Amino acid sequence: MNALRYVATVISSLCLVFFLTSCATVTQDIKVEAQADPKVSFSGYKNYAWLASAEILYDPEGQWEPKDIDIDSEVRFIVNRELRKRGMTEVTSNPDMYIAFAAGIDMSSLDIKENPEAKEPVLANIPKAGLVIVMADAETGFLTWIGIAEGEAKAERSEEEIRTRIDYAVTQMFKRIPKN
Repeated sequence: MNALRYVATVISSLCLVFFLTSCATVTQDIKVEAQADPKVSFSGYKNYAWLASAEILYDPEGQWEPKDIDIDSEVRFIVNRELRKRGMTEVTSNPDMYIAFAAGIDMSSLDIKENPEAKEPVLANIPKAGLVIVMADAETGFLTWIGIAEGEAKAERSEEEIRTRIDYAVTQMFKRIPKN
């Protein structure tokens, strides 16, 4: 029985390491930043309402837009989950806070890459994807917090990779909301 338990522990550990490693490689290019108004006490907010969302993408050949994933719904689902973790409730009227986001791809983004043959840096077109989430006080209309995530846009990512990347970006942003 102890040997069986040992084998199960080893297998579980290997699966966990594989899972964490695979997530890291899928999300390693994503950079997340957030800024909060230092005068705001976030613990005072108990509910929220969605203000707006926007996808900014020009993709005439359908190369970058995921076919079977509604990015708006994915972002909203994860934001709702993260706000519920903070004890907040979504309402349709008289919210304490408004939430809005925008997602997009800059197809003309340039970056420096290493040329594998010459082993020298070269300027290359590397499309960048971005997500911005903002929170605003419903009474004053002032922004209280903004989160920004940016990563490389790659064609033909799997649905699982796209969902993992969105989840990672939103979760990392919300970790940066002050707990006060």
